[in-house]
Amino acid sequence: MTAEWKPTVCILCESNCGVEIRIDGRRFERIRGDKQHAASKGYTCEKALRLDHYQNGRHRLTTPMRRRSDGSYEPIDWDTAIEAVAAGLAAVRDTHGGESIFYYGGGGQGNHLGGAYSPALRAAVGSRYRSSALAQEKTGEFWVNGAIAGAGFRGDFEHTEVAVFIGKNPWHSHGIPHARRTLKEISNDPNRSMVVIDPRRTETADLADYFLQVRPGSDAYCLAALLAILVEEGLIDETFVAANVVGYDQVESLLRSVPIADYAARCDIDEDLLRATARRIGRASSVSIFEDLGVQMAPHSTLNSYLEKLIWVLTGNFAIHGGMQIPTAIIPIARMDAKSTRVSPVAGERIISGMVPCNVIADEVLADHDARYRAMIIESANPAHSLADSQRFREAMDVLEFSVVIDVAMTETARRAHYVLPASSQYEKWEATFFNFEFPANVFSLRAPVLDPLPGTLPEPEIHYRLCRALGVIDEEMVSNLRTLAERNRAEFATAFFAMATSDPLLGRLAPVLLYATLGQTLPDGAAAAAVLWAACHQAAMTYPDAVRRAGHEGEGLDLGEALFAAILENRRGTVFTASDPEDSWRRVKTIDGKLHVDIPEMVDRLAGLPESDVSFTTDEYPFVLAAGERRSFTANTIFRDPDWRKRDREGALRMSPGDAERLGVVDGATVRVSTQRGSVDAVVDITDTVRDGHITLPNGLGVDYPADGGEAVATGAAPNELTWSELRDDFAGTPWHKHVPARVEVV
Repeated sequence: MTAEWKPTVCILCESNCGVEIRIDGRRFERIRGDKQHAASKGYTCEKALRLDHYQNGRHRLTTPMRRRSDGSYEPIDWDTAIEAVAAGLAAVRDTHGGESIFYYGGGGQGNHLGGAYSPALRAAVGSRYRSSALAQEKTGEFWVNGAIAGAGFRGDFEHTEVAVFIGKNPWHSHGIPHARRTLKEISNDPNRSMVVIDPRRTETADLADYFLQVRPGSDAYCLAALLAILVEEGLIDETFVAANVVGYDQVESLLRSVPIADYAARCDIDEDLLRATARRIGRASSVSIFEDLGVQMAPHSTLNSYLEKLIWVLTGNFAIHGGMQIPTAIIPIARMDAKSTRVSPVAGERIISGMVPCNVIADEVLADHDARYRAMIIESANPAHSLADSQRFREAMDVLEFSVVIDVAMTETARRAHYVLPASSQYEKWEATFFNFEFPANVFSLRAPVLDPLPGTLPEPEIHYRLCRALGVIDEEMVSNLRTLAERNRAEFATAFFAMATSDPLLGRLAPVLLYATLGQTLPDGAAAAAVLWAACHQAAMTYPDAVRRAGHEGEGLDLGEALFAAILENRRGTVFTASDPEDSWRRVKTIDGKLHVDIPEMVDRLAGLPESDVSFTTDEYPFVLAAGERRSFTANTIFRDPDWRKRDREGALRMSPGDAERLGVVDGATVRVSTQRGSVDAVVDITDTVRDGHITLPNGLGVDYPADGGEAVATGAAPNELTWSELRDDFAGTPWHKHVPARVEVV
């Protein structure tokens, strides 16, 4: 018999390439790219081919777990677990107020659908504060996006003349469609160019026409110098700026005062190379730019985001073919809001896009303060491993009055929780990603399960629904009436549901689980978890009606939303949900006058202060700059716990320059100890000329434990956040300096 190939999607990065899986029992016998997928069209990297190590590893949980008084765990049944978790959360709410219950997570990479139901549980317990991995990386950029346009941006790299990558290595981190294929096409085309700004000579840098190997932490000086050259040499698009940009006069005078030669020296880039790069950008017909963690988790993080955007705004590369665009969204991943004045209750740190900075979460728990967080709900995330300063986060979890983790494994975080609720894997339930940024055709992939749930596990929407019922916030009669309407007539259901959701703020926040319990139960093939997408499709159809119709969906009013939802529900290989034109990006700008605003006082002040700012944060005791969490061929976020998935670099080597190795007397393969202000780890050395002297790197995704054959959990490689420090963070957005940790290296 011929084995059946099942279409689905890779879950390891935001690209979410379509794959086909051949199943043997419960094993993923073979995986290949899906040539029929609407976005990836057969493209995939090597990581997707190893997904059986995620799906069928020994790390999987199959029963709820309760912590005993001695710190060990005992299995319990689901009814007991749901009642106990609901009671524990209610007790904290009733004693200290719901605002003392903190929520972290909600899925990542390819797995956001379950997290879309978490607002209902938070509403049921009155939780006000939350965060996620986005607050480790992107909130500074989100804030700048909000100040400039009230919306997020993405580049059209498939068609651009000049592609610029800043602290970004798409060869491994992807983030653009068909990343490696696209990079090769740009590199091989004599009429196109690639610019890479990075302290390490990455695989992407090897393909670049202009490689600016900056001194670690000096990106702001490099970007400011490029802008100053654009101004000095008359490469600003004056016509575009005059018609579409507000506040340039104030910024121009500051850029004219930038000491270009001094900044070139500070970032250690030859001034002639800076000028050649600026000219290539300024004279191109189109430019697309991608900034990423290399500058977002380093000194001057939010300022870097501001300067990066000034480059393409002032050269007129917005809303043009091959330039920067504002993409559509089924469900936006975050608000681009620069006007919020909310701060965290104890540390008083700025809350951006509704998220508390990750580096202060432990402070918010450990403080002797009435408003401290006293309970946590942690879903599909492992902050005890992934956030800066793991030691301090573990201390915080140990003093919580109550905590619950929802996850597929007994993670480092789960082993500090009072209760652990086992979720079905990403391939045992309906799932999706909200990282949908393609342009001009934007694709949404709703993936059906390829396996039945592992016995003893539940999908997150069901977990949230059961908890809300146990908390007594579900009106069973209302649910029954709405379900009857959904079975009988979708239009009548829509009218009744939207009226209900707008009649009471609490019901509006409970909407996800109410949809799951009503409309969801009428959907085919057990697709109840997709119910929340029904409302999202109607919202998208109202927000982008012309783009939805261009994608082939027909109808007016509610009919258009229904048509879009039906297409997404039926299609197993991705659905083009919008087809946009460049000029659509202008209609998505949300400033009061529809223009791009660049005179942002908070960022202008930081730009003006660069001459007095430090270039180096190392000391005699810690002379190296450690990038903690480099992406490599065989590293991924800790969704992979089984170390056997790695064909190479199983232990996660420390990369070091030949010059530094010689000075330390270290040979390739030797073991060294890396120490910072917060801790030490041992690592094997990989001597490579891809890093500068004084710059060392450790990969992401290692240091998690995995059960050995005998059952004992053993960790492989170094956990990067045993070395990071919560105090090292951006002074504006609070994002951590994972890529810039002062460190010491000693021979073991």
